[in-house]
Amino acid sequence: MANEQTENVTCRINGIEVTVPRGTRIIEAAEQAGIGIAHYCYHPGLSAPAMCRMCLVEIEGVPKLQPACVSTVAEGNNILTESERARESRKGTLEFYLINHPLDCPVCDKSGECRLQDFVHAEGPKHGRLRDAKVIFGQDDFGGNILYDGDRCIMCTRCVRFMREVAQDDLLGVVQRGHRSVIDTFFEQGLDDSPFHTNIVDICPVGALLDKDFLHKARVWDLDHAPSICPNCSQGCNIRIDTRDNLVQRLRPRANPDVNSYWMCDYGRHSYEWMNGTDRIEAPLVRDGERLVAQNWQPAMLALLDRLKQRAGSVRIVGSPMLSNEDNGLLARLGSLLGAAAPVYRSARAEDEVVLPGFPKLARRRELAANGRGLSALGFERVGDDRAQGGLTSADVLIVLGDELADLPADFGRDASLFVYLGHRLHPAARNAHFVLPVSTFAEQEGTFTNFEGRVQRFWPALQPPPLARPAWQVLGVLLAGLDDGPAPADAANAFLRVGSFFEPFAGLTYEMIGTRGALMNEPVAIGAGGGD
Repeated sequence: MANEQTENVTCRINGIEVTVPRGTRIIEAAEQAGIGIAHYCYHPGLSAPAMCRMCLVEIEGVPKLQPACVSTVAEGNNILTESERARESRKGTLEFYLINHPLDCPVCDKSGECRLQDFVHAEGPKHGRLRDAKVIFGQDDFGGNILYDGDRCIMCTRCVRFMREVAQDDLLGVVQRGHRSVIDTFFEQGLDDSPFHTNIVDICPVGALLDKDFLHKARVWDLDHAPSICPNCSQGCNIRIDTRDNLVQRLRPRANPDVNSYWMCDYGRHSYEWMNGTDRIEAPLVRDGERLVAQNWQPAMLALLDRLKQRAGSVRIVGSPMLSNEDNGLLARLGSLLGAAAPVYRSARAEDEVVLPGFPKLARRRELAANGRGLSALGFERVGDDRAQGGLTSADVLIVLGDELADLPADFGRDASLFVYLGHRLHPAARNAHFVLPVSTFAEQEGTFTNFEGRVQRFWPALQPPPLARPAWQVLGVLLAGLDDGPAPADAANAFLRVGSFFEPFAGLTYEMIGTRGALMNEPVAIGAGGGD
């Protein structure tokens, strides 16, 4: 009982009783009670300097208003966030910020997700009283991906603290004093070489820091959002894919303390244009002599099943670490039924990992693909070099999923008696296939990746695939059903269960168990700095 009293405290916030661990900040205790407290400088992944003065709250018995971002909850506190004093304080603070902040919301890239805009709309002054001209700082190119608009900056210093505390690359600072203070880099040293610096755009509460890649591309309210997993290395950062007109406009990190906290690397963030490629395979193609002829799915699948049942000779299966556990799992099952040797895959690898010093569990991993660990658990063997080239040989029956075969000679697979290609684009080597089947990318379907530490994580569709493209698990499920291996899975969740029934590392896991934060697969796990590639 004594321990409970020392570890937990109970208070009331706006009349709601809250029990939290001793030392919890008021702003975090309020969040647990479902009460939002306005703030700019506070961020849960950074230290709190209590400098924006937006989160001042009234504590009964305490003469002055207190900043909720640094004040901790004490036993018996009666905290009021909506008292007249607290509301007047916020209103005055907002008026102070609007003295120099330009009201250029119609052209600002942050419009639609700007905290200043939101708070002024909710409870700010209706009119400004200042008659003097606003102070003009202008724009500055910080190097790297960042454009700084000093006129919009409210000096919350989140960006400075991120670079100092999380990136531990102290490249930003506050220069000048008082009303002339601005954020700046040091002399000619910009942000170019800092591999995580674009995170400062995400945490800027106004439109002062802009990502050059997204500049004037889209209005925030025009974007659709889908939770997903970054496919660009085996870290498996939780991300949000923002799209418009069925094109990816940007990737942003999604909080997951078990994987990437609130951050992601710049390499992953800006490696998305391949998802917008237009040179897609539009329809199933079936070889007729020297030609590939477009067909509907049903006749193409019936013809393929006949050929698979009449197969003879060696069978080789090639998977892809850019596709899901569901896709590759059913491919491996198909290979097992056909008597194939161990399936293989290729993936690019970097020379080194790039670790985020302030959260060392996050790194741009060596393996530059999302699902290498998943393929290993499914029995695939990695072949080829670190450029994802070489290592593939033909066979009597050759089935390739996802690997674009872009490095292989134009006659690759021509001597196979049956060559099946399931993919997105038709490079020369793939044109030798007897059956070319269009499948959707990870961004166009639901599924799971397994990251470097064995954490299985879900992603959801962000884009519409070409009309006749199908998830690979669906195509392979139909083939397995045609080979009398049980019914075809009805959806991605069912396909995942099917994979779990074949492969022990995924046995017992369900989409419900994985949820939005992932779950470790049933394999011994080695977690630690550099604990995977």
